[in-house]
Amino acid sequence: MSDSAEQDLPSNQELLSGLALASFRLNGQFLDVAESLTRPVELTAAWWQVLGAVLRTPLSVADIAREMGITRQSVQRIANLLVDRGLAEYQPNPAHRRAKLVAPTDAGRQAVRRINPAHAAFAHRLASELDPRDLARTLEAIRTLSTALDRIPL
Repeated sequence: MSDSAEQDLPSNQELLSGLALASFRLNGQFLDVAESLTRPVELTAAWWQVLGAVLRTPLSVADIAREMGITRQSVQRIANLLVDRGLAEYQPNPAHRRAKLVAPTDAGRQAVRRINPAHAAFAHRLASELDPRDLARTLEAIRTLSTALDRIPL
């Protein structure tokens, strides 16, 4: 890259600020989409997020929080609500006696399955707005950025 091209780039601080602001906006947009997809099945975006985290395998509240990038307290509150509503259950954790595992119940799995048609339709509409290769590159860039942020101590 030539010196003049490098001089045209924003500073590292401007890039970080721009990335943060764009990601905050994107997060809000994704939450709006998630709320519109979950509302008809009487879930919330947060409930869907926690249920989605444990569909493949039960996880502890701390593991869900790490995976989702949210606080353990938030996950605990949501997990308790899901258990109270029969959408999830606590199971014994062989690795830690006091930190139970959160697992979806059949009702929780059915609720997530009822979201899938609308989720697929929205994904198709979004993909029709963008080249699928651009979406794949964007996903890879976001994962790369997230991995880099994980490596940097705060």
